[in-house]
Amino acid sequence: MTTGFFWDERTFWHAGGNYAATLPLGGLVQPLAAGGLPESAETKRRFKNLMDVTGLTRELDLRSAPQATREELERVHPASYLDAFKAASDTGGGELGHHAPFAKDGYEIAALSAGLATAAVRAVTSGELTNAYSLSRPPGHHCEPDGPMGFCLMANIGIAIEAALAEGRITRAVVLDWDVHHGNGTEKVFYDRDDVLTISLHQEGNYPLESGALHDRGAEAGEGFNLNLPLPPGLGHDGYLHAIDTVVIPQIKAFNPDIIIVACGYDCAMPDPLGSMLAHAGTFREMTARIKQTAEDVCDGKLVVVHEGGYSEVYVPFCGHAVMEVLSDSSTTAPDPMRKAMAMRQPNARITAFHKQMIDDMRTELGL
Repeated sequence: MTTGFFWDERTFWHAGGNYAATLPLGGLVQPLAAGGLPESAETKRRFKNLMDVTGLTRELDLRSAPQATREELERVHPASYLDAFKAASDTGGGELGHHAPFAKDGYEIAALSAGLATAAVRAVTSGELTNAYSLSRPPGHHCEPDGPMGFCLMANIGIAIEAALAEGRITRAVVLDWDVHHGNGTEKVFYDRDDVLTISLHQEGNYPLESGALHDRGAEAGEGFNLNLPLPPGLGHDGYLHAIDTVVIPQIKAFNPDIIIVACGYDCAMPDPLGSMLAHAGTFREMTARIKQTAEDVCDGKLVVVHEGGYSEVYVPFCGHAVMEVLSDSSTTAPDPMRKAMAMRQPNARITAFHKQMIDDMRTELGL
């Protein structure tokens, strides 16, 4: 078994924007001493650093990749957007969408981020690797075909899937998005398609505010092939696993894909500043284990995990390490330093039962 890890230092150099957290600077909004937007290189760099220190990287097939080509990008994004992005990038950077700034060379870095995801999917679908992780930055799941938003500049997963379809390496794919925010960009890319099942587990009413509704099920040929589960704040570990076991896995098995791709955001972890879901490193370990087993059951283990959100510089590395332990069947661990506190702050049995019933009610309402 070989697990690939796709990354490139250049993606950590993505930057841009005059923000304090998600607030534009100006008026009474003061600059932050530590920087601007919550999306920064540090969470990803510290994740990679932790694996270097524990020795887990020595058990992985570490790779970079070329930038996604213009042909690959245009399968998802119109030339008008790519041209505008490239022009702004060449002249110092800017911002073409909501909360999606970039600096000079931002276009090339975003194309590299998409290229990492594309190469990871290509290596797994060709049988070169058993599974893989793409440490893509900037992230991609909010970027819609005609424009960026929410820190996302190109639709990394959409670009990777379209390349695999065009090259005849797959005919059907599942995207499971467990980022705390709705995966609106990936949804929009495939909303009227029946060859890609998109599933988003997200905190209800978080971001974007106008998307992610339960009854948004797809359109035309894609009717029934988009699944949103808007989850209550404070769901916790057991609630996430209940959603995976009772909704996600049965839907994946019924669809019978050639590959499963996880849009992996760590912002549903308890310390994250942009979420309120009470997950922890063990949650990501268990969700990954369940989806890895599902991939083995339905598509010969073909599984790619693509990095999305997660903004706790302290805690993201431990969540990511847990995912990589499972993907690579490694005994190299990084014990969660917050495990005891996380366990004590989980919802009690009555609240957990209430959350599970909410998920069951959503499943019934959708006729699943």
